[in-house]
Amino acid sequence: MSAATILLPSLFLLMANGATIAAFGEDKKRATRGEWRISESTLLSLALIGGSPGALWARKRFRHKTRKQPFATLLDLVAMLHAGLVIGCVAAFGL
Repeated sequence: MSAATILLPSLFLLMANGATIAAFGEDKKRATRGEWRISESTLLSLALIGGSPGALWARKRFRHKTRKQPFATLLDLVAMLHAGLVIGCVAAFGL
């Protein structure tokens, strides 16, 4: 396995999680100011492309979208999907 095989996906996931954390923080800031919000579909999309760890961390850190339904359930499902994919890849490929 080449270094690029691990480096590129790792960089992508770091960027996806950073963008997700920033989006949750910005949405919380806008919510407290009564400004135009970042859509839930955008926040969930960021989580779905690989930012679920960042989304879960930001949700707890900013105390944002913790009880909002169905958003909270959908975010948890995305995180479980990602956890299952990681477990599956480790089991199948020994990564």
